[in-house]
Amino acid sequence: MSDDTQKTETMAEEGTVKTFNVVFDVEGKAVGKMRNEIRGQMISPVIDEVFEMATDEGAAHGGDMTAPPPLAYFCTGFIACLMTQIRAFSKRLRVPVGDVSVKAHIEWEARVEGRNPYTSRPVAFRLDIDLDSDAPFDEQKRLLDAAQKGCFVEATLANPIPVDHRLMIDGAFVNAD
Repeated sequence: MSDDTQKTETMAEEGTVKTFNVVFDVEGKAVGKMRNEIRGQMISPVIDEVFEMATDEGAAHGGDMTAPPPLAYFCTGFIACLMTQIRAFSKRLRVPVGDVSVKAHIEWEARVEGRNPYTSRPVAFRLDIDLDSDAPFDEQKRLLDAAQKGCFVEATLANPIPVDHRLMIDGAFVNAD
């Protein structure tokens, strides 16, 4: 990972409220027709091992399908994050849960005008969640509500923030937004 990575302050106590930042540094490099190789690391609240992943597209998009497409990781991360929070918060909220199963339908629309690059927009995100629990609906709903609020991916979708883009020009990054 980059040498300029700085550890952030992970816990700040404000009365009875504690906050912490979850921070990842991720770098990617295009290495094939449509293949990308990615290295990343969580740097806060703990420093995790570096992970490596690859993405590729199928022939219809000009790739060789040597790895899952990028959206597969997004969908997987979303579902895995929510499932993790359900299991973690079930203990905290004292809602007993055994197995957790999630089936997702995640859909986008791509629109092409003439020879212009396509634009995309989300169409539908539906999660069917099966909790192995004898808890009543209200308790399972309370757990799901907490997990939704604690899932970093779902929080990003529910409260989008601008993404800052910078381009390397003559050895320096220049704001491209």
